[in-house]
Amino acid sequence: MKNNVVKNKSFDFAVRIIRLYQYLNNDKKEFILSKQLLRSGTSVGAMIREAEHAESKSDFIHKFSIAQKEANETVYWLELLKATDYLNEKEFENINNDAISILKLITSILKTSKNSSIKETSSIN
Repeated sequence: MKNNVVKNKSFDFAVRIIRLYQYLNNDKKEFILSKQLLRSGTSVGAMIREAEHAESKSDFIHKFSIAQKEANETVYWLELLKATDYLNEKEFENINNDAISILKLITSILKTSKNSSIKETSSIN
């Protein structure tokens, strides 16, 4: 079985998001922003998992597009948590770097998938 980098990274990221959510709730007593972060940060991996069993190339692209949006939303919540001093610079940089890395990986997969889909369509015509 081959190693699926984006699947593994998004799962590990979801675990980190859950732990950050627990920290924000238990130690910082922050309940609203952390819940938004939990939802978007864990749905990245869920969408990637759904894409594994996509019914078509367009379904795969659609699921990865949702994962891309969720990853971007997660970066927003992280930036907001930092700007409101719920996360210090070190805490923010560490997890934000992971979020950006996953976002770039998803974007690259989407570009490749869309380009190959366009080539397949033009070779049929």
